[in-house]
Amino acid sequence: MIENDVELQAAQEYALRFERILTTARSTYTSEAYEAMASSYLAEIERVNAEIVEYLRRLPSREAA
Repeated sequence: MIENDVELQAAQEYALRFERILTTARSTYTSEAYEAMASSYLAEIERVNAEIVEYLRRLPSREAA
């Protein structure tokens, strides 16, 4: 669970790394190989993006403002 903006930035960078891996793999792997390797990366991207959205939906606490 993301607790602050520093963790938010780290999560965004983490997801972006996986997106870059998949972008490269799409042009270098065969279709079959890409499908075999991509599912775990896509699942991780979805998991992290869900955490990012959850964090962004929460209003900041009054103490942080």
